[in-house]
Amino acid sequence: MLSALARWLETHPEGPSRGKIMRYSVALLAAVCLFNVVGVSRIAAHQAQPVSTTPAVIDEMLAAVRSDMQATRADVMAKNLSMTAAEAAKFWPVYEAYQREQNTIMDDHLKGIQRYIESFDTLDDAGALALIKAHLDRDERMNSLRQKALGDFQKVVGTKLAARAIQLDRRLSLAYQLQIVSKIPLIR
Repeated sequence: MLSALARWLETHPEGPSRGKIMRYSVALLAAVCLFNVVGVSRIAAHQAQPVSTTPAVIDEMLAAVRSDMQATRADVMAKNLSMTAAEAAKFWPVYEAYQREQNTIMDDHLKGIQRYIESFDTLDDAGALALIKAHLDRDERMNSLRQKALGDFQKVVGTKLAARAIQLDRRLSLAYQLQIVSKIPLIR
């Protein structure tokens, strides 16, 4: 799904015309609903399977997820932000600083998920509450970071391009979050 979005954005850098926005929105909503139905079915099927909680397996999975996120995100951003050489020279250092702050938040989030997976079989109410609070804290931290980044980006590339950068980054983050949470068993 993410690669389809990236391919579409590559061939349509200007975005959809106003007349097509509603059709795209309805099509996207239908795709998301279908994706969720299939995903929930797969998650429910996986709930009955035992979860491997060996540290090596968990570390390997988290490293793979993190590596994929880092490798893809900047590439998609670069392909979908049309900038002059002067704008790019100003934007990318600011974006890289944003990315470092974002990576810190994601590392904390992934470590929390790792702790949850390690304690899955013995999770009590306090552990369940800690997991959910960690998810909500991550969301709050990311929203605050994006607000700050929007202002930083506006200073170097203007409002529309800054808004597009945040929009792209947010969409990528949502897609990655879906990938991550679909692999985490529900609290039982």
